Amino acid sequence: MYIHKSVLLNEAIEGLNIKPNGIYVDATTGGGGHSSHILSKLTTGHLYCFDQDEYAYTRSKEVLDPISKENYTFIKSNFVNIKSELNKLGVWKIDGILYDLGVSSFQFDIPERGFSYNYDAPLDMRMNQSQELTAEIIVNSWSFNDLMRIFTRYGEDPFSKQIARAIEREREKRRIHTTFELVDVIKSALPAKVLSKKGHPAKQIFQALRIAVNDELRVFEVSINDALEMLNSKGRAVVITFHSLEDRICKTVFKERSTIDIPKGVPIVGIEAPYELITKKPIVANEEELLENNRAHSAKMRIIEKK
Repeated sequence: MYIHKSVLLNEAIEGLNIKPNGIYVDATTGGGGHSSHILSKLTTGHLYCFDQDEYAYTRSKEVLDPISKENYTFIKSNFVNIKSELNKLGVWKIDGILYDLGVSSFQFDIPERGFSYNYDAPLDMRMNQSQELTAEIIVNSWSFNDLMRIFTRYGEDPFSKQIARAIEREREKRRIHTTFELVDVIKSALPAKVLSKKGHPAKQIFQALRIAVNDELRVFEVSINDALEMLNSKGRAVVITFHSLEDRICKTVFKERSTIDIPKGVPIVGIEAPYELITKKPIVANEEELLENNRAHSAKMRIIEKK
């Protein structure tokens, strides 16, 4: 049984600036940690919980039902579908949305999900277990160039080329089925001085595969843009990211929405951007949380408000 610790919990709830009668969305419900706190602040308002993971539905229901069965709706769908799924329910505007990106605690901690290099398990990594594409399919069938591209782009691994070549050689002999088999192949491609460094040598490659399996970056960019369009006046979007690629997308989208390009020499009268940055710099975990929750170390939170 996993213990769920929501990262930047208090900061996220405070950042949403929740109104008791408001309409809110948790785009990444997971174990229901953030959702439970949002729900507890609502009276006549409503919370829409998105997650494509079946286990998330079961787990979050256990947490949310005792608070209020009437004030929340679980939507089993990828958050890329936020606009269409909410529109189906007659929801066109929202007062706030929270994204807690990356992998849920239970996805890491349940070995058979294949997200972690710390457990020997099938190479899966699907957040939606009904989709066909898995990490095993990518590792065993994608071309050398495609592997190198995702390892470089999504994993930012300096040894992407060598690791892709090692995978290519290994799969000519036998199919790579498990996480530990892949870890061994990755290690075989790295020099001794890298293997002796602190940190797991497979971390960046596993990240790259997970992002590719779940199309995470494209999905987030589409979703956050749709969500911002749905915000009511004074509505807020709160985004917690765990690596530089997600944070870069968030920072870029927020900057585009909160600034306007005025040609030189044109007087600025009554022109303003439709959104305002609440956080000029990202919020990070305090010392106490860092000691209690290892996953908080790479977390960054950004907040934007519609004017």
